[in-house]
Amino acid sequence: MQNTWNSELYEKKHSYVFKYGEDLLGLLRPEKGEKILDLGSGTGHLTKLIADSGAQVIGIDSSQEMIDQSSKNYPSLNFKRMDAANFSFAEKFDAVFSNAVLHWISEKEKVVKCISDALKDGGRFVAEFGGKDNIKNIVESLNKTLLSNGYQENADRINWYFPSIGEYSSLLEKYGFEVEYAAHFKRNTFLDEGVDIIDWLEMFGKGILAGLNSKEKQNILSSIKENLSSRNIKNGRWFIDYKRLRILAIKNSNL
Repeated sequence: MQNTWNSELYEKKHSYVFKYGEDLLGLLRPEKGEKILDLGSGTGHLTKLIADSGAQVIGIDSSQEMIDQSSKNYPSLNFKRMDAANFSFAEKFDAVFSNAVLHWISEKEKVVKCISDALKDGGRFVAEFGGKDNIKNIVESLNKTLLSNGYQENADRINWYFPSIGEYSSLLEKYGFEVEYAAHFKRNTFLDEGVDIIDWLEMFGKGILAGLNSKEKQNILSSIKENLSSRNIKNGRWFIDYKRLRILAIKNSNL
């Protein structure tokens, strides 16, 4: 299941996604002259920060809306529409960087293979995305609400990929990586003032709710909001129960 993205809504109400990604650049440590691929470049803000280091960077994203917005934001940078599970380049990269992307893609093996194929021997892969038990409250409430209202097909679309350290490390090793660093950590994240769980689901759960008419969708969203209000509100503000997986892996030059 692939989401369709509203780039304007993403920048206005969910900018924390790429702002947290700025910290991940410390693990990437881009250097002048390096060739770096930003996998799932979104609206291009992190791509620009990588470019500011002097690296030669290409941003790819499966969403045409995101590519259009990133190209508008940073017309001097190179953005291409490509699928993370099916991309290739003639020239190899020194590093592949990815922030808050890989949990959306169920074809995890294809993604890792593409990343491995894109890297030079000794190249590095730096990523952060949803780890085990990420948004657990939301997933449980979404699944329960859809099933109890007879929307089995929609519930079946809840296939976000949230692996453990062990699971993802094994996958990387299968495709020739050595994991140098891995961390799984909690990051409860407050939404902006005036933004609630319905706004979050409108942005990130759009594909799951597809096919419901306006009344059905509103009933589902209202039920989820009521269910989560006792678990995902603190001091009057909504928060998302994120658990993140952060990885640094090196492509093994011996393979």
